[in-house]
Amino acid sequence: MTDAVVRADGLAKTYGKGQAAVVALYDATFELMAGDRVAVVGPSGSGKSTLLHLMAALDAPTAGSVTWPGLEPRGPRVPGAVGFVFQGPSLLPDLDVVENTALPLLLAGRDGTSARRAATAVLARLDLADVTARLPTDLSGGQAQRVAVARALVAGPRLLLADEPTGQLDHDSAALVVDALATAAADGATLAVATHDAAVAGLLGQQWTIADGRLDAERHACSA
Repeated sequence: MTDAVVRADGLAKTYGKGQAAVVALYDATFELMAGDRVAVVGPSGSGKSTLLHLMAALDAPTAGSVTWPGLEPRGPRVPGAVGFVFQGPSLLPDLDVVENTALPLLLAGRDGTSARRAATAVLARLDLADVTARLPTDLSGGQAQRVAVARALVAGPRLLLADEPTGQLDHDSAALVVDALATAAADGATLAVATHDAAVAGLLGQQWTIADGRLDAERHACSA
């Protein structure tokens, strides 16, 4: 039995070919262990988003391997196994807030009534109880991002990945998001957060750094 949720060996990603090729990630080897709370810190364009997308099986590596021993036998592609908070807008425009939030549960086969109940509960934790019937176009940017966080949390994922989840939020909204992510980690989710925010990184316990596509996954302690 392994405690590794995600394991990578020589993981690399290149976009494009020939002279237009851009290497986004070089030869990354790491393990993300059960219960880890890791901040992935680096400047814009350093490869943070690419790394998280590969860890979530949202993209395929150009070289090396990534496996999910801690998610077996379901694996990362089963709805609800991995929760992902994207950097940009990611809500489905024709679904209201509750429907967007409940989607991972519905895709996993949960009945509509219990899925909506669970979605409503997690939305309340993020101070969104008064917008549950709204469409995404009727939300502020901060509200939309918090709904995206709620959707990532609703199925109780084993692996929770967040790409700059507070980058476009005001202080109060950011605090709600960080608290919700921390609560999910306390409840057993393994958490990795890409962030520029030193205050957010300081809440996560461990820090990986990435620059120019080169990952340092040594387990440095974060400082608030």
